Amino acid sequence: MNSPPIGIRQCAKRRRAARRASPTTSGKSSTSRKIDAADDVINPTTGQPGGAIFGDSPCLASRWGIEYFRKVVSFIERTGISVLEHDGSYPGDVCASTTHPGHRGLDDSQWAQWKKITDLYAWCRAHGVYLNVPDWYFLAGSNKTAMGYREDNWSLPRERQILLGRQNIFDGTWEKTPSMGWMFVPLVQYHGGGEAATLEPLREHLEAYGAHLAQNFASGVQACYRGPRLYDSEETKALVKHWVDFYKGHRGILDSDIIHVRRPDGRDLDVILHVNPRLPERGLAVIYNPLDKDVRKSVTLPLYYTGLTNTALIREQDGQPRRYPLDRAYKVEVPVRVPARGMIWLAIQ
Repeated sequence: MNSPPIGIRQCAKRRRAARRASPTTSGKSSTSRKIDAADDVINPTTGQPGGAIFGDSPCLASRWGIEYFRKVVSFIERTGISVLEHDGSYPGDVCASTTHPGHRGLDDSQWAQWKKITDLYAWCRAHGVYLNVPDWYFLAGSNKTAMGYREDNWSLPRERQILLGRQNIFDGTWEKTPSMGWMFVPLVQYHGGGEAATLEPLREHLEAYGAHLAQNFASGVQACYRGPRLYDSEETKALVKHWVDFYKGHRGILDSDIIHVRRPDGRDLDVILHVNPRLPERGLAVIYNPLDKDVRKSVTLPLYYTGLTNTALIREQDGQPRRYPLDRAYKVEVPVRVPARGMIWLAIQ
């Protein structure tokens, strides 16, 4: 696999320390930093630091905050990095300080801090820096945010992680395209759950690891693979390579919009459909079977947004294409057989 571009990433040790320091972090640990009384946000009720949205937090318009942003810009300029990834962007704190140089008092504090971080994002995009931001800052230049999941999900048994992961992708792509959200794969234990929640050793959990890879890559979604390695044997390496090659081979359509056909519920087939009328591959349907038995049935695919009007050539994976007529609602009925706890994909031209 190609190496990812160089970026800024906070270390896990620092994030864990912040969670221990403040019980209110709720996963937004990097906003929970106590600097000092002169630079922290001041609680308007108490007139003292503390009581911010995630406990303690520096004011971005304090002297410390202004210097911090200067250092970030200087670092990017001097190193030429192409990605800025960070945890916990500005959460919306207010600050009652009247001594911070970047705002006058309580009334303009929230605006001043928001403006500080969005100005950084605008500068980054103007200089070609890709922004991986764990909050909804798309209108300020962000490229990507979390797909939408609870971190504790990744401490559940592997089987539940897989189904919940597909639900997260299904729900998280109504208002953003697949590449605008990231997912998560706990190669090693994350928060808790022990062996039942963990993929390592990878070669001993190929079915679960393959399911994560399949639903992420087949959804066009990239993920944070948390662990020391992506493969631990030739068999594991071949599995990773298979899904990376699949994504590269269908990248155009996989990065396109998703039509939400049937949400995963663990009781029947669930289906998403990538569509793009501007590509030779107009659509790609991905069908998952969460059950312990093979499922044979007809699946209805709404093809209106593929741009096709009368017929569609549909190929199941690497098989031969078949021609299907579209009804007047621009839908087709496709008979499929999906193996137990497996998936298939259909290419549409």
